[in-house]
Amino acid sequence: MNKSELIASLAERADVSKGKATALLEAFQDIVGEELREKREVVLVGFGTFKVKESAARVGRNPSTGEQIQIGAKTTASFKPGKVLNEAVR
Repeated sequence: MNKSELIASLAERADVSKGKATALLEAFQDIVGEELREKREVVLVGFGTFKVKESAARVGRNPSTGEQIQIGAKTTASFKPGKVLNEAVR
């Protein structure tokens, strides 16, 4: 399912226009993004948790040459599915 298909499905299930469904989905994305930028979790009980993960800098190896390289620290968004979501896919 892509974004336009998700919007169509939301509009149908919530009995709203596609424009309203688009606005709601974009607002949700903006809110989650803002919370993650502030390093805060977004917990949707049963669905899952959006949070920020930070990895420290480390030394790695170039697989083709075997040379050691420095891999920088990074911050990424992560999602951990909740119990209800996990059970839905079983």
